[in-house]
Amino acid sequence: MSTPFPPKEPGERLVRWLYSLALYLLSPFTLYHLVSRGFRVREYFRRWDERYGAYSTEQGRPCVWLHAVSVGEVNAAAPLVNALLRQNKGTRWVITTITPTGSQRVRSLWGGRVDHVYLPYDLPGSVDRFLQHFRPTVALIMETELWPNMLFGCRDHRIPVYIINARLSARSLRGYRLLRPLLGRALRTVRCVAAQSVTDGRRFQVLGAEPAQIQVLGNLKYDIEVPDGLEVLRSAFEDALGRKRPVWIAASTHEGEEEAVLALHRRLQARWPDLLLVWAPRHPERFPRAQAAAVAAGWKVGTRSRDGWPGADDQVFLVDTLGELMAFYACADVAFVGGSLQPIGGHNLLEPAAVGTAVVTGPHLHNFVDISRRLDEAGALRVGQDLDGVGDALETLLADPQAREEMVAAGLALVDQGRGALRRTLELIAPDLPEPDPVEE
Repeated sequence: MSTPFPPKEPGERLVRWLYSLALYLLSPFTLYHLVSRGFRVREYFRRWDERYGAYSTEQGRPCVWLHAVSVGEVNAAAPLVNALLRQNKGTRWVITTITPTGSQRVRSLWGGRVDHVYLPYDLPGSVDRFLQHFRPTVALIMETELWPNMLFGCRDHRIPVYIINARLSARSLRGYRLLRPLLGRALRTVRCVAAQSVTDGRRFQVLGAEPAQIQVLGNLKYDIEVPDGLEVLRSAFEDALGRKRPVWIAASTHEGEEEAVLALHRRLQARWPDLLLVWAPRHPERFPRAQAAAVAAGWKVGTRSRDGWPGADDQVFLVDTLGELMAFYACADVAFVGGSLQPIGGHNLLEPAAVGTAVVTGPHLHNFVDISRRLDEAGALRVGQDLDGVGDALETLLADPQAREEMVAAGLALVDQGRGALRRTLELIAPDLPEPDPVEE
């Protein structure tokens, strides 16, 4: 027996009208946003029709729809999508993202096995066209993507919605406070909020979700899948170097952190002259700038796209490709995870831990509070409170193989202990998924 959909609440029509009016008045700025981003990332000049819910293709058959805003969320969803693709090969999947890098990650993971479009802006007409075109039978929304008109639209089209791997930082909760009358009503239309932690669940309740809607299932990021061929890539990397060299990786760095990476490498090279920096900026538009900055600093620089592997005399190796970060984490002795020396909130600390690399980060970790706390308590993370602190941690770990081994063991154990959210999520959403394919004799 299907679960009934909640009725419209008193006052919903007014708050939706006011919100939608504001969006329509602001809609010219969406064009400005696309154009301004397009000068940095050319992909933003393409596929504008999808962002306004206009499609040239035929409607197609109903689908399972998953929304993951960008690369991090796509990676977090990967174990779930992979499990469901194995379970039912006949299901049509549509995965939406907002960023071009998220789109590229979807394509690199699944190719033509899933359809990808950009999520349309939260305008009523765009939302309605999207839902009518793709006709999802269930919507799986990753983490913290709360678009009121989309949630209301799913309720109106009788599409069950699950917010999976749901997280809500204290900072995000404060940012949403002016929209609570709207977001609370929108949240109460969803079937379940599958929270990463008890704290996340409580914050969703403060925002307006009912206690009965909340289930704490853990974090899908712990069910991380180690890439195939990891040992082969690591062996090829070491062969390319030609000799044993110390290696550190600066990963997912943002604008404003590049000078910090250069300063850290200068400091560490003073002690280890043959040290190699593997550098993987967060966004593709930063690849050329990072390369230029390293060349300007006087270093010999190799790149993944041009050279394939670092040369024996390279001092910096730029990973200017997508989808290979975990493999290159495994090639390093120590990893610094960026987005943490600025108030960005950090990035996935479990990826280096899962492939056996010691992890260092800066102090800004509000997007990964629970993960960073657990890693720190387990002895699997070093947190520098500023640039000097990060440098101290990197220097200590490069000099102490035993300390690195202890951190690696603790990180691997923590990742293994944290697994299970995938199984629980699959059990939660099973009633609204298409029937699995029959087992062939």
